[in-house]
Amino acid sequence: MIKFVIKRLASGVVVLLAVSVLTFSLLYAAGGSIARNILGDTATAEQVALKEHELGLDQPLFVRYFTWLSNALKGDLGSSWFSSEPVASSLATRVPVTMTMVISAMIIIAILATLIGSAAAVKRGWVDRVVQIGAVIGDSVPGFVIGIFLVTILAIQLKMFPATSTIAPGVPASAWIASMALPVVALIINGVTGGAQQIRSAVIKQFEKDYVRTLRSRGIGEGEILFKHVLRSAAPAGLTVLSLQLIGMLGGVVIIEQIFALPGIGPLAVTATSQSDLPVVMGIVMYTVVVVIVVNLIVDLLNGWLNPKVRVS
Repeated sequence: MIKFVIKRLASGVVVLLAVSVLTFSLLYAAGGSIARNILGDTATAEQVALKEHELGLDQPLFVRYFTWLSNALKGDLGSSWFSSEPVASSLATRVPVTMTMVISAMIIIAILATLIGSAAAVKRGWVDRVVQIGAVIGDSVPGFVIGIFLVTILAIQLKMFPATSTIAPGVPASAWIASMALPVVALIINGVTGGAQQIRSAVIKQFEKDYVRTLRSRGIGEGEILFKHVLRSAAPAGLTVLSLQLIGMLGGVVIIEQIFALPGIGPLAVTATSQSDLPVVMGIVMYTVVVVIVVNLIVDLLNGWLNPKVRVS
């Protein structure tokens, strides 16, 4: 298992380097006159040249990349070209907000999707039809539409929750919970039916296998078969789907955080992209890639624990 983890970490490092090279090249190639964007149209040619020298934009692209990489390996992701705030500090204050929302939503989605999907697989009646209809609706309605509906009804009209975030340094946990409630609900509604549909399919597939018929012939009850054997065998497929949902959710929270004015990665990404604040954009991309690598590693480890065939391979 240790050898497996080392191999996956090594492949993750290769992916991280490849993404950093590609992203850095595309950002700087498509950035246009970055110094001009920062200084504005009224800046003189001398001022623009001075700013390019200050930012190192007058150096070859590969020199700029290796300078960034050497600093990044030391934990220095650079500073914002507009606010001069270190990128690492910006991420350190915003990542906990985003990850709290995403992880909370995924834990609840995993529990609800497992329960609903299992019920739909066992009770092949109205529950099954509701799950399938809900999966179609959940895939069709964007998360930001659900977020706007929730904030309009529950926050603005009924005033049950704050319409905008009250999260700030030093605020009590109750402020976090109140501000996170509606965004988490929006993510859950958008993701739980799709997850339940996939788990339903995996459970049905397991029920059709020979080992289930053997267990039934031995007089083992349906509940024990479901919770002790079927769910364990269906878990790898469910974990894969949930991990893909989590990765996709990292992109969806950009708009959700904008709607609920949460101080997470989303508003920072939107602002940095619109301003061509490339050090911040690079930092956000690297953070996202690291999260994806970690999620995939955790899923592989859980699959290996659940499925002996994976451990052997």
